[in-house]
Amino acid sequence: MAPSLEEPEPVQDVLDNPLKSRPQLVAPEPEHCPGPESDSAGKADSCAGCPNQAICASAPKGPDPDIPLIADRLSGVKHKILVLSGKGGVGKSTFTSLLAHAFATNDDATVGVMDADICGPSIPKMMGVESETIHVSGTGWSPVWVADNLGVMSIQFMLPNRDDAVIWRGPKKNGLIKQFLKEVEWGSMDFLLVDTPPGTSDEHLSVNSFLKESGIDGAVMVTTPQEVALLDVRKEIDFCRKAGIKVLGLVENMSGFVCPKCTHESQIFKATTGGGEALAKEMGVPFLGEVPLDPRIGMACDYGESFFDHYPDSPACKALKTVVRRVGHEIGLEAQQVLPDD
Repeated sequence: MAPSLEEPEPVQDVLDNPLKSRPQLVAPEPEHCPGPESDSAGKADSCAGCPNQAICASAPKGPDPDIPLIADRLSGVKHKILVLSGKGGVGKSTFTSLLAHAFATNDDATVGVMDADICGPSIPKMMGVESETIHVSGTGWSPVWVADNLGVMSIQFMLPNRDDAVIWRGPKKNGLIKQFLKEVEWGSMDFLLVDTPPGTSDEHLSVNSFLKESGIDGAVMVTTPQEVALLDVRKEIDFCRKAGIKVLGLVENMSGFVCPKCTHESQIFKATTGGGEALAKEMGVPFLGEVPLDPRIGMACDYGESFFDHYPDSPACKALKTVVRRVGHEIGLEAQQVLPDD
């Protein structure tokens, strides 16, 4: 008989209480046990004499007291958008930086980017602020400002050396994400973009839990045309549905290659099962568009420059503007509120 994946905890309990670990009991629960996570755990009459009594009594209970503080800190942020995929290497951080620069082309909008990829922070490099540090004042941590209306927060600003590895377990990563939301002085912002690592684990559960009270507008899914990427994006969409996160839409990144000289487009990563558009239709989510593979996007990210400023007439830039306007439409904004007229 083939082995099956055992589910140690109910999925809904994990989603509702992602940061709470179950007490490690030293003996089986007795017949009349009130439950090791109940309010009366370790205090009920039936707990007397139980080897687990002290463990259950000391286990944390109730909602996280920092959630209201986070909601108050983010009360000035109008729209909060997650950038997800499930698959690594599809361009989530690249798309997040492009989306941020696009929103920031509107001088009337203020944009923030929170880099939730604790072990692989790349947003500072792409934004050209890799060597900056965090300023701490009496009102909290100040974001690093890329421009007058574009701020960034990342663990990269806290590392002693740029190449230092972050070797952390889940609880420590969750703690830093909480600090980014609770301690950073985001102030009045139109958009807060959250760049996430691949998967559906600690960082994603933490962000969803911490932002639930303050409200998440939704998530933008990023994929590439190959089925090997679409497989994981399906799982990410399933995660969002179980976690109650609205899927704003799906973007197919690296959709064809555009020659910088002649602008001819070739299919490098050819879709074998219909690509992102077919997946969006299959999963019942909006398809936001296709962004071609342009080597100048990679160069702009390496040099920390805005692709929109340097190559406004490129096919990739035009495609990105269409995607950005569709994202705006999904969160209830008019095109003019998202991007100024060309």
